[in-house]
Amino acid sequence: MTASLSAAKAVLGGLSGIRSWQEDCYRDLHRHPELSHREHRTAQRVTEVLAESGYRVHEGVGGTGVVGLLENGAGPTVLLRADMDALPVHEETGLDYASTVHDTDRDGHEVPVMHACGHDMHVTALLGAARLLADGREHWHGTAVALFQPAEETGDGAQTMIDDGLAQLLPRVDVCLGQHVLPIPAGTVGIHAGPFLASADSMRITVFGRGSHGSMPQSSVDPVVLAAMIVVRLQTVISREISPVESAVLTVGSITAGSKSNVIPDRAVLQLNIRTYNDRTRSAVIDAVRRIVNAECAASRSPKEPEFELFDRFPLTDNDIPTTDRVRDSFTAEFGDKCLDLPPGAASEDFSAIPTALGAPYTYWGVGGIDPAVYRHAAEAGRVDQDIAVNHSPHFAPVIQPTLDVATKALVVAAMPWLASA
Repeated sequence: MTASLSAAKAVLGGLSGIRSWQEDCYRDLHRHPELSHREHRTAQRVTEVLAESGYRVHEGVGGTGVVGLLENGAGPTVLLRADMDALPVHEETGLDYASTVHDTDRDGHEVPVMHACGHDMHVTALLGAARLLADGREHWHGTAVALFQPAEETGDGAQTMIDDGLAQLLPRVDVCLGQHVLPIPAGTVGIHAGPFLASADSMRITVFGRGSHGSMPQSSVDPVVLAAMIVVRLQTVISREISPVESAVLTVGSITAGSKSNVIPDRAVLQLNIRTYNDRTRSAVIDAVRRIVNAECAASRSPKEPEFELFDRFPLTDNDIPTTDRVRDSFTAEFGDKCLDLPPGAASEDFSAIPTALGAPYTYWGVGGIDPAVYRHAAEAGRVDQDIAVNHSPHFAPVIQPTLDVATKALVVAAMPWLASA
């Protein structure tokens, strides 16, 4: 048995002793979700647990971020990260610990709030791993950093922590590690070297027309027709301008125009999302969108140039190959054939901004959250897409076990090749 695996097993020997506490913590966090940059209750709970476990705690980093440091002699520094925020989604899981929380979003609208992406699982797993590392510190040496990040869903939480001086709070970080619960069978972990999650760019486009009575379209420049032509033309960007061996996604998720059936409005607003796996393709797609929108506006005699706004931008998650291989070996030793090679996904994360800013290699993996029997039944029926709730769904509800045990183990097992190194 390698030193790191032996150390991991020794540290994880305390898992049964914290399992009940972790499960209660998870239910509590799920019942009390908080929107991005408003994770005050969650951050307070995190701070209390870290302090009780002997960590030196920095609160309010980037607003509501929390960073705990456990210094345990000379050795590498390993940063473990969890995100804390929830989504404006009405929960429909039927769980006895389901959220009934409502809040106002950043536009001032009242919205329901739900942990529809599993960040409550991430927080609970990292709290458990942090406690186990503290209780088992005789089995490792170095510095463990437990970082709890706000506002992953809006894509700016990592950057706010960086801008607030995160690097000055830490020693030199040797590796950064993170994970996400996914709609794959609970009990599994999945990892992939190289590009793993796509970069994402949301764009808000306002196109201008000339308003008129619906009975006199000849006096108008109709922005509804203009928007429709843009949507149709944008479908050719991926199919005709991007190589078939490249991966990219362009989705128009929202069109807003007008308020009455017999009034031609003077503008339309489109919101779209772009996901790519390298900077070259990212720039090509964004440039194509601008070119098409400008051309369609000219063709429609739009009286004013269109306006473009990029927002909710996420970096590429590109897992460092040597780091990923090292973690994969540890996962295989711990989880056996439950360690999967996951293909790249089109979802996005802002986690990589942290190791990039700290100059550290990183890897990021997935943890299964779906009842294995339910998943197997859906797979056998060829109905996984129809029957398995995915992240951001109002029905998304990871089974607490074995999801929580595996997520906690994964963090400890991934850290040990560094913390238990000779």
